[in-house]
Amino acid sequence: MFFHPMDFLIIIAFFVSIWAQFRVKGTFKKWSSVGISSGLTGYEAARRMLDNNGLHDVPIEPVRGVLSDHYDPIHRVVRLSEPVYYESSVSAVSVACHEVGHAIQHKYAYPALVLRHRMFPLVNFTSGVAPLLLIAGFIFGAMNLVLIGIIFFSAAVAFQLVTLPVEFNASSRARELMVSEGFISNEEERGVAKVLNAAALTYVAAALISLLELVKFVMIFLGSNNDE
Repeated sequence: MFFHPMDFLIIIAFFVSIWAQFRVKGTFKKWSSVGISSGLTGYEAARRMLDNNGLHDVPIEPVRGVLSDHYDPIHRVVRLSEPVYYESSVSAVSVACHEVGHAIQHKYAYPALVLRHRMFPLVNFTSGVAPLLLIAGFIFGAMNLVLIGIIFFSAAVAFQLVTLPVEFNASSRARELMVSEGFISNEEERGVAKVLNAAALTYVAAALISLLELVKFVMIFLGSNNDE
């Protein structure tokens, strides 16, 4: 339970995740100092993109924090961190338009987004219970509990994997619309790509860690059955 050969890969993935977090913060900070030629703030770019896509009824709200930006599909609200909401920079407009990309996905019922929303209530429960089942199962040698824990944990891993196409698609939509609607110049697209790709890497790293942990638990479970 306490050590497994898969832990080497998990540790490597963990450090990749830490590096990804530093990279996204560093990239955001770097391109926050680069003004955007259109002069739009994050709020203005998001508002125009929403309106141009028929989402006049979707409000935009400023929230505290850094990189706390998100789209709330339940209340249909785009929430932008204050640096993104008020500033006119490559980073601000990139992040703002990415979140609008999720709102556009919602409008057109993008399949991966729909699946993710449907999975959320289940995953919200299973992700909290799975660690308890796995720990109890390993401590008491109750492989039935371990199996249930693996099944529950699999739901959380599936949720993270489904999140990947949702995030990549939102970024792709944002980049295309930012160029076509004149929010950024062709030269500024390079900076936009760096900001969005750095953010996407954090999701990839998190999914990789969870997937490796799942493989580890499955290997331990199968190994225990072979020993019996």
